Amino acid sequence: MFSTKRFLPFFCFRAVLVLTAVLLVCSSADAKRREQRSVVRFETTMGTIRIALMDETPIHRDNFLKLVSQGFYDATLFHRVIKDFMIQGGDPSSRTAPSGTLLGNGDVGYTLPPEFCLPDLYHRRGMVAAAREGDDVNPGRCSSGCQFYIVWGRKLGPASLNKIRSSWEEKGYEYNHFMTDDYQMIGGAPHLDGEYTVFGEVIEGLDVVDKIQRENTDSNDRPLRDIRIIKACIEQYSKAVNFR
Repeated sequence: MFSTKRFLPFFCFRAVLVLTAVLLVCSSADAKRREQRSVVRFETTMGTIRIALMDETPIHRDNFLKLVSQGFYDATLFHRVIKDFMIQGGDPSSRTAPSGTLLGNGDVGYTLPPEFCLPDLYHRRGMVAAAREGDDVNPGRCSSGCQFYIVWGRKLGPASLNKIRSSWEEKGYEYNHFMTDDYQMIGGAPHLDGEYTVFGEVIEGLDVVDKIQRENTDSNDRPLRDIRIIKACIEQYSKAVNFR
């Protein structure tokens, strides 16, 4: 009887080659997509932070680019800092606020509709998201038109992550193993997923974010010394941008 056993290694080898080729093509495509994203650079009093914006959240992306192009973030502070959690900026009233002044209420007079993109965009360390008013006054979870935060967070153990995963399932959120791996190995704030819109990620200067989130703060989480965005500028536009 004719047997195919002797040919199995050859077929397996071909399958491995095909799979490898597919993975390389996908990896190359993903790398190209990342290279084409819009990039913003913050020159701060503690160092440079570069942020890539996500084309999956076009409303937030274009709004952020518009504000940067107008010089909106120049001279504003990181006015709210919570160690092992996040750093927040974008309040226009922070430019001239005396030390100790409560900040966080400044805005641009409009909000943005939420653009949740789970499981692709989530609150791992280094991600950039839009701040917003609480659910009691903002049940639609609309984003602030200008205030944002950069996630730091903590690494989660299996038990904590299982609780978060159960919460995701109860809310009907989709998740994948990349999320669970990142939250265990890199860190983040998974309890914010599906609550706030993630629209960017730090691609350079995570060490600067680390230094800022370690700053001493007052009872309102404002750093005791001003941490200022000296200048914000756009380094690169993605082809998808349409606000100009």
